Amino acid sequence: MSSHSLEDAIRSAGSPVELLRDLGVARFTALPDEYTNWIDEQKSWAESVAFADQSYHMTDLHVEGPDALDLYRDHCVNSFEGFDVGKAKQMVLANPNGYFIGDAILFHLDDEEFLSVGAAPSHNWLEFNAETGDYDVDVEFQARPVGTREDPNNFRFQVQGPDAVAVMEETVDGDVPDLGFFNFAPVEIDGHEVNLLRHGMAGEAGYEFWGPYEFEPEVKRAVLDAGEEYGIERLGSLSYQTANVLLGWLPLPLPAVYSGEEMAEFREWLPARRGMLSIGGSFDADSIEEYYVTPVELGYDRITNFDHDFVGKEALEAEIENPERKKVTLKWDGDDVVDVHRSLFEAGETKKYLQLPHPRSGACPYDQVLADGESVGVSTDKSYIYQERSMLSLAVLDVDYAEPGTEVTIVWGEPEGSQNPKVAAHDPTEIRATVHPVPYKEDRR
Repeated sequence: MSSHSLEDAIRSAGSPVELLRDLGVARFTALPDEYTNWIDEQKSWAESVAFADQSYHMTDLHVEGPDALDLYRDHCVNSFEGFDVGKAKQMVLANPNGYFIGDAILFHLDDEEFLSVGAAPSHNWLEFNAETGDYDVDVEFQARPVGTREDPNNFRFQVQGPDAVAVMEETVDGDVPDLGFFNFAPVEIDGHEVNLLRHGMAGEAGYEFWGPYEFEPEVKRAVLDAGEEYGIERLGSLSYQTANVLLGWLPLPLPAVYSGEEMAEFREWLPARRGMLSIGGSFDADSIEEYYVTPVELGYDRITNFDHDFVGKEALEAEIENPERKKVTLKWDGDDVVDVHRSLFEAGETKKYLQLPHPRSGACPYDQVLADGESVGVSTDKSYIYQERSMLSLAVLDVDYAEPGTEVTIVWGEPEGSQNPKVAAHDPTEIRATVHPVPYKEDRR
């Protein structure tokens, strides 16, 4: 597929870790960092209504044909019983050894027609298998529009918060359909047909809706006009990214595709540019496998179903009864976080700059977590949440340290000799943290 494959890039670099370490981070979306300010934008999803534009930062994969459902059954851990037209689900994919490749939201659009939306790794893997396997399907991949600088096929919006339902009732032409969670149906907004999905983020009720990009200005204006009396806030890229930590969804663990003979053909097929994801943070391992996680560790045991054969099934069946690690929320010690900022006003080397509300110096952040001086896991995506007055992160920890109330320590900094262009020279430090459940707050979706 490409004269310079991911496998070529790994060979040239010497190892997957050497290839991916210190690449920095690409632009997240085409939207501004803030529309008003990130604090008021964060508050809106809990106090009024938030409007999020998701049109530019995700990839799409459109699959159509008589074997489309077989493609998903063969590669997703999910069951597809009862997955009828008008339903959506979070699909999860694993490699042959049971390690996590990626996830995305899958929509059943019509007979033999599906659309999935999310980060690239899951779509790369599905497209490869559609092309190289015995499947009668047509596949169309849309890269992240922010990267291609081309218009997306569809606009994609969300409204979330206590007033989200009221806003949509005023926005939609006619009645809002009574949809169960993760069900969708066509509606009209300003005379344009869009698909309306019952959804939610940060534990609050809401909707997601999408349609042809040519109708984007009119649909957006209709929603913002209807939301004006409710104090609707548009989410900039900073506030938008912080909701994940409350919901407990980990946006981008490193996909388990960079090693193993069983994945070699895929790496030869995948263009290097589509497989480049930056590793950042204090966790420093020579072996790329140390960065892999499993669907069970991420909490996807609840949607893993062994009623069908799929890639990675045997390994996941063996793990699910006795997992070694578990996803948790970490609440960082406020005094230790303040000390990191205080170092900017004292003589000597400073601590690693902690940008609020969403520190991000690598696409796949991994910070080492310690207990009694021993490594017990990794802290990943992190955000400051104004409503909680707390810095929170999602972590994958050894089960012995995953009980709420357990005290651990996060190593905050980059490994010695780091060349990450997004990180200034600093002294690594340790930040105390307390284990909390996932999700962190009550789910009111």
